[in-house]
Amino acid sequence: MGLLGMMGDSFGCSATGERLVSAARDGDIQEARALLELNPRLSRYSTFGIRNSPLHYSAAKGHHEIVSLLIESGVNINLRNCRGQTALMQACLYGHWKVVQILVLFKANIHRKDCFSGTTAIHFAALKGHTRCIRLLVADYVPSLPEFWNIMRGKSTDETKKDVFDVVALRRLINGKSDGGVTPLHLAALHGHAESMQLLLDLGASVSEVTVNDGSTIDLIGSGSTPLHYAACGGSAVCCQLLIAAGANMGAENTNGLTPLMVARSWHKNSVEGILSKQPEGRGMWMEKNFCLIYLS
Repeated sequence: MGLLGMMGDSFGCSATGERLVSAARDGDIQEARALLELNPRLSRYSTFGIRNSPLHYSAAKGHHEIVSLLIESGVNINLRNCRGQTALMQACLYGHWKVVQILVLFKANIHRKDCFSGTTAIHFAALKGHTRCIRLLVADYVPSLPEFWNIMRGKSTDETKKDVFDVVALRRLINGKSDGGVTPLHLAALHGHAESMQLLLDLGASVSEVTVNDGSTIDLIGSGSTPLHYAACGGSAVCCQLLIAAGANMGAENTNGLTPLMVARSWHKNSVEGILSKQPEGRGMWMEKNFCLIYLS
């Protein structure tokens, strides 16, 4: 084949690849199906520059039928774009739980990290407060046991049930750190996502994990900050209460010598100063009073 012929094929493939990208982005299932029937290899096409695949676009837009179609066509479910992000990360960022459900079902890797920030799918879900996405991501780690939540809170009297699932693996997943030592709990606390925070706490998220100065992450709150420091910066009274009720240290100082109360004052979050200044109520009492606020609002 001559050079002109090869160039023609290349341009043709590029053109049909872009058509598939458009179909994936717009949710045009008929167009996507027709293109993939013509050439199944188009599922591996990626755009120039950011290198998003049709799977990335359909996941980001929540077009779960096209996601299923691409998986049936043999696409690599863990394809990364130029930032190292997978379709699962995109779906979690935008809260498309049906897409997350499909990707998890087909064993998408939930541990992959964004190359720029070390952020995982759970970080993305926590960042935006997509609680249902978090539930789906941990599904393989959470058994269908009536005693599960009592086990996680250390209240179970049935020792035999503790061997049914790996508590350590679950807590390692929930407390995974991105660059700078930021956990999903830090992100949910900063952005005021109380429901996601409560789920993370129930799944074993640590209130004492602190951020670090790793040389690549700019932390405006200060390294050595706990989730309570982040909640104070975000100004959410409910998030601060949840963390305090879960045992967060109100007097903890970060490397700048700032307590959560000082952080709240420095960021002018007057609404949480009173909460951070007084003695915490018992967890059970506070949770009973605020259950409706967290889960039903």
